[in-house]
Amino acid sequence: MKRPTQRDTNPFPYSDSHKRYHTFDYYLRQRYGGKCAVIPLDAGFTCPNIDGTKGVGGCIYCSSRGSGDFASAPDLPIAEQYAEQTAKISEKWSCVGFIPYLQAHSNTYAPKERLAPLYDLLPTLPGAVAAHIATRADCLFPDALSLLRKLSEQIDLTVELGLQTVSDKTAEIINRRHSFGDFKAGFDLLRAEVPRARICVHLIDGLPGEGREEMLASARTVGEIGADEVKIHLLHVLRNTPLADLYSRGEYVPMTKEDYVAAVAEQLTLLPPRCVIGRLTGDGARDQLLAPRWSRAKLAVIDAIDRTLYRNGWTQGCRL
Repeated sequence: MKRPTQRDTNPFPYSDSHKRYHTFDYYLRQRYGGKCAVIPLDAGFTCPNIDGTKGVGGCIYCSSRGSGDFASAPDLPIAEQYAEQTAKISEKWSCVGFIPYLQAHSNTYAPKERLAPLYDLLPTLPGAVAAHIATRADCLFPDALSLLRKLSEQIDLTVELGLQTVSDKTAEIINRRHSFGDFKAGFDLLRAEVPRARICVHLIDGLPGEGREEMLASARTVGEIGADEVKIHLLHVLRNTPLADLYSRGEYVPMTKEDYVAAVAEQLTLLPPRCVIGRLTGDGARDQLLAPRWSRAKLAVIDAIDRTLYRNGWTQGCRL
């Protein structure tokens, strides 16, 4: 008799594999009928924490590309960036659609005259089935909200908000330049003004001064406020950042793989089952990454999280 597999015995309802959490891949296949590829784009925006409006230099971990390290060069028009990347991906995978993702810096932080033509372009890109726009919760101004609402009526829209932590103490250490209260106000405003948009919230594990309890508190809170999607990142130490200076002086010690895996697995148990998990660890550009080196083996990290969930009999949301 054939021995039951982890897939056969998986009790989690939002899965058709051994995954015990609501993967983004599962969401895409249920929504669009097959594999879709996210296309990171850099529209050349900045951030109020860089241009001096709220601060300079950005958060202590932020590279000069503002999370857009894997996007094409910003001097290329968006349509060309998109065409270049979709062509490369199509050589590797058969996709039913693509998702243009304005990723670098804060992509609502510009005048209406600059945002409008860019947002109007996104639904017209060949093969686009949805659009993702990354920004800060304190950059959701009236004109931007109006344009986002219009865009959400033309194509499936996800607005990605960087939170990183619910701790105001930690936010001050990382030079975030906004509080959790500021974030919640922006989150609620976005929900009210652009009701058709999904909201994805980003968290970072391993921030200076934070332990397991702080990371669990962030996950629990994000679940409670009703995020549609959550992306969990590992804090990477990248070259030429203030965090790199702390690391070189021994004032910051990155998480171990074992601690990270344990923290993420437990965070998943505190997130509602319907909440999509956009990612469980981030990527650090290899030529910029100083630490932790173990993070380069991303698939091994994800596999270890899967094993931890299975070994403990946990599924996403099982401890709510």
